Amino acid sequence: MGYTIDIDTGGTFTDGFFVQGETVETVKVPTTPHDLTVCFLDCIKAGAKRFGVSVEDLLYKTDIVRFSNTIGTNTIIQRDGTKIGLLVTAGREDQAPTRTDNGKSPLVWPDMVIGIREEVSQNGEVIKAPNEQLTLEAAQKLIDQGARCLVAAFANSEFNPASEQLVRQVIKREYPRDYLGSVPVFLSSDISRRSGQQDRVNAAVLNAYIHARLVRLLYKAGEELRRRLYPKSLFIVHNNGSVARVAKTRAINTYNSGPAAGLLGARLIGQLYGTDDLISMDMGGTSFDLGYVLQGQPSYTLNPEVEGLSVNMPMLAIRTIGAGGGSIASIKDGGVKVGPQSAGALPGPVCFDLGGTEPTVTDADLILGILDPDYFLGGTMNLNLEKATEVVTENIAKPLGISVEEASQLIKNRVNESMGKEVKRLLKEMGSDQEPLLVVYGGAGPAHCCGIARVAGLKKIIITPFSAVFSAFASSSMDVGHLYYRRVDQSFDEGLDVTELTQPLAEMRDEAERDMRGEGFSADQVLFSLELFVQASKDGPEIRLSAQEDSIMNSAGLKDLVTRATNALSATGTLTSEGLMLRGLGLMVEAPVPHYQIREVPEAPYEPEQARKGSRPIFLEETKEREEVPVYDWSRLQYGHAIDGPAVVESEHTTLLVMADWRLQVDQYNNAVLEEV
Repeated sequence: MGYTIDIDTGGTFTDGFFVQGETVETVKVPTTPHDLTVCFLDCIKAGAKRFGVSVEDLLYKTDIVRFSNTIGTNTIIQRDGTKIGLLVTAGREDQAPTRTDNGKSPLVWPDMVIGIREEVSQNGEVIKAPNEQLTLEAAQKLIDQGARCLVAAFANSEFNPASEQLVRQVIKREYPRDYLGSVPVFLSSDISRRSGQQDRVNAAVLNAYIHARLVRLLYKAGEELRRRLYPKSLFIVHNNGSVARVAKTRAINTYNSGPAAGLLGARLIGQLYGTDDLISMDMGGTSFDLGYVLQGQPSYTLNPEVEGLSVNMPMLAIRTIGAGGGSIASIKDGGVKVGPQSAGALPGPVCFDLGGTEPTVTDADLILGILDPDYFLGGTMNLNLEKATEVVTENIAKPLGISVEEASQLIKNRVNESMGKEVKRLLKEMGSDQEPLLVVYGGAGPAHCCGIARVAGLKKIIITPFSAVFSAFASSSMDVGHLYYRRVDQSFDEGLDVTELTQPLAEMRDEAERDMRGEGFSADQVLFSLELFVQASKDGPEIRLSAQEDSIMNSAGLKDLVTRATNALSATGTLTSEGLMLRGLGLMVEAPVPHYQIREVPEAPYEPEQARKGSRPIFLEETKEREEVPVYDWSRLQYGHAIDGPAVVESEHTTLLVMADWRLQVDQYNNAVLEEV
């Protein structure tokens, strides 16, 4: 059996999850924001070193490499994407995302939007096509003004993309791909075929905005793999829960892909315990990501917001706030404020000694004694306690007239409180009739989980041995797949005319089979499933139903789907006497690839005391003073071991603080189970 490699690049660290047979190795290297291929390769080098082989030998024997990254997200946040020229239906220029409320640059500048006259019916029938000469002149004007790519987003193109396709043909005739002056042309109908003109414009613009940077990164990463003898394709993690080759990946599919993978990994952990309800909590160096699983289904949104812009690209729903180990602490209105600004990977927290000058959560954890300055990342990175103490003293302790330990505890409490309130809010939204499990991961999550759970009112936490590289671990369970959509507008009842759905279903299936052949899979190797988007009123919410591909084509299956839709929409309070409307169809195609399998482990042959490394003085909130607290080696704690807080458990990638009144037990899956006692 060959190796599998899963890599997730975050804002501060890049994580690797390497598997061969039953052997698992995890690594964590600093992210290199100037060039993410550097940390990508550093991660692979570190993994090869763990297995005692060369990079070339590792890659030559690797079955699959899956990669998630934050470059799309960061490009949107930092506003350093491609300059866009936008062509829209004349009279709809105001749908261009040319305004911002946060002081950032718009994705499209107002003078880079041109309306093209065309006339289409409500169902997309072209009455008057765009004039080719005027279209070319508009494209030329945008290019002359600096556009590095063009986007065509016309009215009702979800029904009929003919006008958008004509625009692309006209431009490509003048600027063929093999010309140096060629510019890419993106069509909104290629990005989304769901309803919502404004959302489709936003989706197409966002996709174009981040496309160029992702192309440079991903093709360079793939080329670096080939140079090192990797014989297969690099697969990219998508935010719909699947992976695909670079050539079959649209840029917007990578937005929030790492956190999306983490949510699916959390669901996998929940299945071990037979629970259908859980909350996933990822606290890394830069952000705090929340998701949930309710009745076995991961949180999902049909119209997500991407940095304030609504798009009609369904994806796994992740709530992100600016709170992590690198979050910056400051004084505001006489109290401590933490985040959302982050020190990121560079310069990072002051204790990293990379040029940081402002106090962070990690600096506070170090001062409190939770982190060992000589054992951060397993001792591969030394932390500067003296500098951390100086900056927290000057910026927080002195202005408030308190000790540096009390100031650090305030920083820790503030970030725990803000995250705990977010978890509590999510709990209320879920409406679960049972207390969900809290699955915690991320490099900083274990150090804060007890405090966060206490604020949220949760009493049980699960932390896996792979929590510090959890999104990379989670992507190891993902298959190759693609998701397709078509807009339809029909009454949804048992009298549905299914012949009207034959053509869109056939189109999607043909597209899916073509794409999967490009991924290396034949039609008999893939699995299809159907998604239906149903609405009870024109302005009400849509709901998504998953079903077998042929279920809608027989009366029994159709009846069941109508009943499910009626019940789901009744729960939203939007069901009306007007009846249900089928607004769209989706087709998911997947092909299985090698996965990591979680296995049970044998009971420990020794007492937990043998896993103890020693003790160190830690400032405890309960006593407001430093006390000697036992420190355990996480790798030595095994099935059957139990320890009571306060205690610290260290691995080479993360540190777990077991607070007073909490108990840790290691179960048969080698997971740490924390419960308040």
